Amino acid sequence: MDTNLKGIITELKCKTYFLELGYTVSTPENPVRYDFILDTGKQLLKIQVKSCTSDGEKLSFATCSSHFVNGKVTHAHYQNDNIDYFCTWYNNECYLIPVSECGKTEKNLRLIPTRNGQIKGISFAKDYIAKEVLNR
Repeated sequence: MDTNLKGIITELKCKTYFLELGYTVSTPENPVRYDFILDTGKQLLKIQVKSCTSDGEKLSFATCSSHFVNGKVTHAHYQNDNIDYFCTWYNNECYLIPVSECGKTEKNLRLIPTRNGQIKGISFAKDYIAKEVLNR
């Protein structure tokens, strides 16, 4: 599937998820660093949607955007003043991850425990289920 189409589908799934939960979703008319604003009734959150991949043990998504400029790939990194959360969709679940908890290029969320039992420094997908994050 074309990556642009995959991104559009992921964004629509995430927006629909929040609408079904009763939140208001607003899309900017001009190009900005976020994909939509999520109005929780208490705050306005800037959300950047990223499609993810999975190897069955973890899901991964890019935390930067890449563009060709003068024949070279350039990366634009997201910061706290650009967005509040990354959002992704995997296996009929929506995940909401604070930008402050993400690295510059990629974020991994474990779907299953590590083989060696390590938990320190590991982000588990179950801790980022969107409706739970919003209820904290």
